[in-house]
Amino acid sequence: MKGIIQDLTKTQCIALAERLGEKKFRGMQLYEGLIAGKKISEISTLSAAFKQTLLAEYEDTAAEIVERLVSSDGTEKYLFRLADGNVIEGVLMKYKYGNTQCVSTQVGCRMGCKFCASTIGGLVRNLTRGEILSQVLAVNRLQGGTAKDRKVTNLVLMGSGEPLDNYEEVVGFLRLVSAEEGICISPRNISLSTSGLAPQMRALAEEGLSVNLTVSLHEPFDSERQEIMPVAKAYTVQELLSACSYYFEKTGRRYIFEYTLIKGRNDSARHASELVRLLRGRPCLVNVIRLNEVKESGLSATTERDARAFITLLEQGGLTATLRRSVGSDIEGACGQLRRKYMETPQTLN
Repeated sequence: MKGIIQDLTKTQCIALAERLGEKKFRGMQLYEGLIAGKKISEISTLSAAFKQTLLAEYEDTAAEIVERLVSSDGTEKYLFRLADGNVIEGVLMKYKYGNTQCVSTQVGCRMGCKFCASTIGGLVRNLTRGEILSQVLAVNRLQGGTAKDRKVTNLVLMGSGEPLDNYEEVVGFLRLVSAEEGICISPRNISLSTSGLAPQMRALAEEGLSVNLTVSLHEPFDSERQEIMPVAKAYTVQELLSACSYYFEKTGRRYIFEYTLIKGRNDSARHASELVRLLRGRPCLVNVIRLNEVKESGLSATTERDARAFITLLEQGGLTATLRRSVGSDIEGACGQLRRKYMETPQTLN
């Protein structure tokens, strides 16, 4: 595979143009075209000769939308094809306050969480910072947005992959996507979700990015958490809480715990009571969601009624908790499902 030109900053694009014998402003035009979500071959301000030279070193595009599904609730799901033929997923959720895009950071995942489709088949490879950025640029362009008039206003790193397992490229992406000369999405409008890699959580606190940290907790008891999340064998709940406290100390940002309710596994009063014991008094929010069922897992979602009862127990215990609505359920909204369908029957999709 050739290089990914979206990995480059504006300064690096200018340096590249000058290295290839072009004027400085051509590098600026190259960068502007990339931020607009265009392929190298589509940037009309560049000469054919310059584009041909670039294409000898770099892929024409990093991530191309090859499938788009629209839910009855307005949610859109995308399948992106990468330059090496691998595919990843993304979701655009539309709210009154703006549009939130969920991006992937790896092809597949090696975390092995029992309820997630992304991890079936394991990790294929990490994405580069430019491949992650290209997902945002492609969707922003598709929605009619520009760098100055973005149609993607918020980001969540909750697609396939564990962001902190691809630490260097994800941090590089965060700097690219928040750069003032680029698409300029504020770190305060970006949420990074981790299954709980405590050392990397602490490292992220030192980066000066202040993104919203979301930790996939899903179980308050270590032994039970290990059954559904293998990462829990490496880092205990107490280690996660300590890393969260460090993140708050360094950034001043309240953190969020994701808690997916699985019928008969983690939705009892006993679980709610332990969450209250662990989290009461902390600067955090508990974001509860009913399991988005994946047939391969054999796990079922808690009923709506029991989910609301669980929320009530948390609130009575003094926690701030919300029940997140499930979106895109009619378009295989669970992360990893569309990719698996494509891999199994690629001839049926565009």
